[in-house]
Order: sequence, then structure tokens, then C-alpha cells
Amino acid sequence: MLNPDDDPLQSISPLTETSLAIAVDELAGRDPDLAAIVERYGPPPLWDRAPGFATLIHIILEQQVSLASAQAAFDRLRLTADPLVPVRFLGLSDPELLAIGFSRQKARYGRELAMALQNGSLDLDKLADLDDDAAHRALVTIPGIGPWTATIYLLMVLGRPDLWPAGDIALAQAVAEARGLGARPNAVEMTALGEAWRPWRSVAARLFWHDYLRRRGRS
Repeated sequence: MLNPDDDPLQSISPLTETSLAIAVDELAGRDPDLAAIVERYGPPPLWDRAPGFATLIHIILEQQVSLASAQAAFDRLRLTADPLVPVRFLGLSDPELLAIGFSRQKARYGRELAMALQNGSLDLDKLADLDDDAAHRALVTIPGIGPWTATIYLLMVLGRPDLWPAGDIALAQAVAEARGLGARPNAVEMTALGEAWRPWRSVAARLFWHDYLRRRGRS
């Protein structure tokens, strides 16, 4: 068994296609609901995302809206600011950002992030060398980057193997559907449920999201 807890360095090493496959096999062997997902749809994609400012802005856009809506706004942003780097983002006016699809609040969050990267108070490149807790703390110091945004960045971008975004609504719905629960679990209940899938909670999340999307005819 490949266990991140056996080696502190392994716990900050990103998931690869190989370690993802090993983790999926282990989880399917331990949990019949996850095994059923793999049987129905196969293993989940790695869903790895490029590190950096652009991806973190994209995740901010995904806060509390549909993925399709966030993607459309992000695509418009990339057309307006190319390359999408902090200095180009800071050059956009409020009316331009609102036309792209930012709310006033998310426009402020984007500017706070861009300024933090420019003044060096946040260094995204150094996050890969930090453990989960330290990397999470570094991210949430920036206004607009809360626990969900930080966790998604660590899970999807840095590929950390054992993170569980308990407040993710789609994940909670997916867990409810896969496990036949009467109601969608709240964040506290999700945290407790996630303990069963250590040390591969990030892989369990990918499996549940995979099931959620495939049930709805999406990849």
C-alpha cells in the first residue's frame, strides 16, 4: 500500500496518474460505494490544474456559482488580459471586470490577490514546499481566499493526496447520492464522513465528483 503518512515528504508530493490509480484501487477495496462508482464509470480523471495566479483567479470565480458560469467569465478574462498576470489584472477597471462577469466583491478579491503577489506577501511558487496546513494558512491570509478556495487550490493544483473540501456543495450532494443518504450532509457531517477515506481523501473527493458529473451526463 502506498500511504502518504509513511513519509512526511510523500504527503506534500503531488498525485500522479500512477499514485491516483493505486489510491483508487485501495479505496474501492475498502468502500463498496466507491467501488460501485469505479465499476460504473471507471477511475476519475486526475483533474490537475496549472499552478499560478490565473488558476487561483479561476477558482475565485467558481465561488458560489456554476462551473459553466465561472468558465465563461474566465474565458472572457483571458481574452481581455493576455497574458493573465497580476499587473494586467490590476490594469482592468471595475466596469471592465463587471462586464467580464466579476461581482464587485470578486473584483476586489482578484485585486487583493494580484497585489499580494506583486508585493511578495504571497509566493505561490513556495507553496509546493509547504505542508498542507502551512500552505493553507498562507493562502487564507488573502481576502477572498477562504477555506474552500485554499483547499481546492491545494487539491487540484498542488495535487495533495489527503484533502477534503467539506464545504463543497457538489461534493456533499455527490456523497448523499452515492451513499443513499436522505439529505445532503452539512460541513460538519462531511468532515466526519471524510475520515473514512484517509489518507486518500482527495482521491475519494475525485471519485465522488466523477460520479456527480457522470450522473448528469458531464465529463
